[in-house]
Amino acid sequence: MKYRRLGGSGVKVSEISLGSWLTYGGYVEQENAVRSIETAYDAGINFFDTANVYERGAAEELLGKTLKNYARESFVLATKVFGKMGEGPNDQGLSRKHIMEQCEASLRRLGTDYVDIYYCHRFHPETPLLETLRALDDLVRQGKVLYVGVSQWTAAQMEAALGLADRYLLDRIVVNQPIYNMFERYIEDEIIPLGEEKGIGQVVYSPLAQGLLTGKYNDTDSIPEDSRAARLGWDDKKMSPERIEKVRQLIDIAGELDIKVGQLALAWILRQPNVSSALVGASRPEQVKENIGASGIELETEVLERIEGILSGA
Repeated sequence: MKYRRLGGSGVKVSEISLGSWLTYGGYVEQENAVRSIETAYDAGINFFDTANVYERGAAEELLGKTLKNYARESFVLATKVFGKMGEGPNDQGLSRKHIMEQCEASLRRLGTDYVDIYYCHRFHPETPLLETLRALDDLVRQGKVLYVGVSQWTAAQMEAALGLADRYLLDRIVVNQPIYNMFERYIEDEIIPLGEEKGIGQVVYSPLAQGLLTGKYNDTDSIPEDSRAARLGWDDKKMSPERIEKVRQLIDIAGELDIKVGQLALAWILRQPNVSSALVGASRPEQVKENIGASGIELETEVLERIEGILSGA
């Protein structure tokens, strides 16, 4: 396993990290979830991601219980705040009240005194940005959070946060969690350039397009009922014949390199120096092992050009 710095910080995270969205505490049975986490740790993954809203805390509980078997300093643990956790008017968002209360709740569920990364899961226009940043800074000063991150914020929103942090001497954002894969590339325009300039690393989710880039979907009419694609109710744009045909061509390139197409897709993402880690999900330990194989693969220029030709339709 290879490791990279998390943005401009000094902490290093594994190039492949393990997430728990839609899986742990949800439709993945507990035994497979635990074995996937253990397999990941044993193979060198030191970066584990969850959120309070994933199955309303159940994902945090399962992850925390499993990671209790390992030395706390040996892994990097991330969770998030923003989503709806109750029926009250203050049970979601990025107010100081919600952030403070949810951090304490997440720490209890995870069974730890601190989280390494605390993400603002979305931007909250109803809360003054300075209020959010002061609350996060207080959590850092209290030792309950080590690094501050955001997820799916725009470049302008992150720039505004950095400006306020610098003005008021508050802890700065060091990591962003956006979607990024061969079919979802919007971060290349503004997010990655900003990250490179300001020291914000990208921890990208859905790097395999929720399974499409593993090659397991052959057509739009035969999606397994228990698959992630079926659970998410993918639209025709995401699961289109055109995209499936592009995956078939990518499978040919992967075959020439003697790797899996999923490993090719992950290595393609990791070609970006600003990407600190690719966040994968896994319902079985075997999937973890296969994804880990992407770490350290360096794609030559000629291969990258061929991939670009396929993706652009050239």
